[in-house]
Amino acid sequence: MLFNSRGRVARHCPGLIVRTLVHISDIHFGRVDNATVAPLRRAIEACQPDLVAISGDLTQRARTGEFREAREFLGSLPSPQIVVPGNHDIPMHNLYARFVHRLDKYQRYITQDLEPVFADEEMVVVGINTARSATIKNGRINTSQVGRMQKRLCAVEAPIVKVVVTHHPFDLPNGFQNRDLLGRAAEAMPGLAKCGADLFLSGHLHVGFTGNTAVRYAIAGHAALIVQAGTATSTRGRGEPNSFNVIRIHHPQIEVERLTWESSACDFRRSHIQKFHRGEHGWAELKSAL
Repeated sequence: MLFNSRGRVARHCPGLIVRTLVHISDIHFGRVDNATVAPLRRAIEACQPDLVAISGDLTQRARTGEFREAREFLGSLPSPQIVVPGNHDIPMHNLYARFVHRLDKYQRYITQDLEPVFADEEMVVVGINTARSATIKNGRINTSQVGRMQKRLCAVEAPIVKVVVTHHPFDLPNGFQNRDLLGRAAEAMPGLAKCGADLFLSGHLHVGFTGNTAVRYAIAGHAALIVQAGTATSTRGRGEPNSFNVIRIHHPQIEVERLTWESSACDFRRSHIQKFHRGEHGWAELKSAL
């Protein structure tokens, strides 16, 4: 019997959970609902994650005090962590700072690494910066970034699960327009599919969503999962309560659980679960538990 680094039974025992990945996004220090912060921390700790992925927008206006609050919060969460910036982490009103020092504060207070990678014997997780100075809120991925991601993802083989973390989404829930999509996503996806990317994590829209790349991208033999996180703590919920995702990987299955803020209980509670299986043609949903 084999065990992973947290003492859980490893992949060779089918059906048992071997990796737990917590996915949070759009924290927006500077405009948070303070009532959610401590319960969020407790809920994440209770998950005993093997990795915490934070998909951008740690601040509201990229101010020093907001980054300090974000740094303190991240320091209170379990590690290891993968963090990528969002468009709100670039200064808005100071044009000089926006174009010349766009991510200086992010790199000072959060991390120097704009393309973080986590890898173990069960998964490889690659983060990429999609925030740009020239746009107010939209993001973009370029060919150089895709090339570096391919190098990292193609270097490992299945059954290791390959995860991509961006702030801006590769796909959209109902009610959004194509302008909300990550710029050049259509050009990037074939290269990532070639390397067998399994799971795309993002934020930005403040809406929770789980989908399949095969709906938007017709790539033979490739059907990966899109997992969108709502805002974890911001007061700008866009019609949804605060939430975050817990992703459990037990190859060839992935379970995506959404935990949603319930103000009456002052806690994050399970609101939705979806289960997926990887077959010959990629990932497909098995059933919804809730």
